[in-house]
Amino acid sequence: MALPNILPLESNANCLCQNCLITQINTFLALQYQTQPVETLLALAAPYQSSPSSIAGLDYTIEQGFYVFSSWSHLKRGYCCGNGCKHCPWKFKNRSRSS
Repeated sequence: MALPNILPLESNANCLCQNCLITQINTFLALQYQTQPVETLLALAAPYQSSPSSIAGLDYTIEQGFYVFSSWSHLKRGYCCGNGCKHCPWKFKNRSRSS
């Protein structure tokens, strides 16, 4: 129940475990990142901005011992932090929130 309800379940889905659902959500989001403007993506993420916890594999991964936040996590935050994040959906490099 912690996963975002942003796509319909596939009627032919063999598995509905958390890992398989995260894979389905990430596949859906990858297409959205390529085809939708940031404003539309922000609207999709807005209902989940107050989500108290981050979900491994959806909100972040751990790479070489570091947390790497996903585009979804950045969209849930709602703005570019200006730190040049690897998965920044705004694709800005070192741009501050007030810029």
